[in-house]
Amino acid sequence: MTTDTMTTLASPFTGFDRTSVERIVREIVLASACVPPSRTTATARQAEPKLVVSISARHCHLTDEHVEKLFGPGRKLTPMKGLYQDGFYAAEETVMLVGPKRKMLPTVRVLGPTRKASQVELAFTDGISLGIDLPVRASGKITGTPGCVLVGPAGAIELAEGVIRAERHVHMSFADAEHFGVKDGDRMSLAIKGSCGTVFRDLLVRADATSKLEVHIDTDEGNAADLDHAESVELVRQT
Repeated sequence: MTTDTMTTLASPFTGFDRTSVERIVREIVLASACVPPSRTTATARQAEPKLVVSISARHCHLTDEHVEKLFGPGRKLTPMKGLYQDGFYAAEETVMLVGPKRKMLPTVRVLGPTRKASQVELAFTDGISLGIDLPVRASGKITGTPGCVLVGPAGAIELAEGVIRAERHVHMSFADAEHFGVKDGDRMSLAIKGSCGTVFRDLLVRADATSKLEVHIDTDEGNAADLDHAESVELVRQT
């Protein structure tokens, strides 16, 4: 390119020499490059709540009184591993569960913290092997449910009621509930995509001020959907 040609191209910038024009162009290009191209995408991702789907294996919840009867006077539960929800944990302690036909599960994990009423949560296949006809109930709704015997290293207790199959449910904060357009007590569906993909309907919404977004299904449901190899999961408002 000749000097005359360059002068002709630069002529609209009256009063600027070639060096000034190049500096201005460079500043414009650099300024444009500093605008994050994915800013909108990143904001959208942050606005979408993080969904965790957990398989809830057989376990039990105990009262303070029952902890002492099963594991000894003055005993408290010993946290072994924190669960996804803050303040909840799998304890070191386990119990043996004995069903009405003397069939048993030798190791049932205790979850903490302790509760006002003891409760055992099993899958349908557990109930079949124990000879217990498990009702599907929301956690804590144990009136009129079957019982069992729990055996620990320091003693045994007989529960008159409290053995259930916990209905599938989703924990969430009030902010998450607002995002999905639901409220505590509503129902949602969980769509699982994969080789054994399925849709679980009627998940009970359990919304409060502090819970993180987490779906709980039991081992039968998780195995049926092959959750470990799922391609994606999606929580959908149920109509």
